[in-house]
Amino acid sequence: MHKLLFFASGSGSNFQSVIDSIEHGQLNASIVGLITDRADAGAIERAGKHSIMSYVVPPLPKDTFSEQLLKVLAPLEPDLIVLAGYLQKIPASVTETYRGRMINIHPSLLPKYGGKGCYGIHVHRAVIHNRESVSGCTVHFVNDHYDRGKIIAQKEVPVSADETPDTLARKVLEEEHKLLPKTIRQLLTNQLT
Repeated sequence: MHKLLFFASGSGSNFQSVIDSIEHGQLNASIVGLITDRADAGAIERAGKHSIMSYVVPPLPKDTFSEQLLKVLAPLEPDLIVLAGYLQKIPASVTETYRGRMINIHPSLLPKYGGKGCYGIHVHRAVIHNRESVSGCTVHFVNDHYDRGKIIAQKEVPVSADETPDTLARKVLEEEHKLLPKTIRQLLTNQLT
């Protein structure tokens, strides 16, 4: 059985979508841990409800952040690492160690609206401000640049004339909850190639 490890900074709803997929037999994997940068992240409560171990690894001091992450990751031996609403930049030594085995879900159609500061509601505000007719979500491989890894899968959603950042956020998140488990299943089926 493939081992997944999650990184999340917030409520963990994408994390929950994968937990649900596993529990409903739609994904043959186990989740070996959750890494978060915030002790108050809602994802920790979700992990606890499903007996998944959580690790709080604060990003400071920066010179030891990479070392701390690798120390937690190594014994867990994840087959695939999933960033789901994780807001810290992953150090290059970590992305290099897990090259091709680390993915992220992003709330836009990359390469549009990606990069530093482009997360959550900020993305949806920018999409509406620029009068885009479509938005969506992207699953991509993680490298040492924000949101620039190879795109694996995307799902479009229409942006209506009366869209608000909140309504668009809900529409995109609903698609994220479908796209992430589906993409993980496809990656694991293809032996992560």
